[in-house]
Amino acid sequence: MTTVLIKLPEVMRRTQKSRAAIYAGMVQETFPQSVKLGPRAVAWTEQSIEDWIQERIEECAPGEAA
Repeated sequence: MTTVLIKLPEVMRRTQKSRAAIYAGMVQETFPQSVKLGPRAVAWTEQSIEDWIQERIEECAPGEAA
C-alpha cells in the first residue's frame, strides 16, 4: 500500500475547513497532525483525512448523514 500525501489546499477542499480551523484542530488534537516535509512544507496522509471525515459521518445521529 502506497501512502499518499496531500497538501493544505486539498485538505481544505475535502474537509471544507479553513486553514485557521485546521491548525486550531491540530492544536486541540481534534484534527489529524501534519507530516513535516521540510522547513516550510507540510502535508497530511490521505488516509488520516479520510478517516477523520468518516469519523465525522459516524458521529451524526441516524438519518443526518448525507
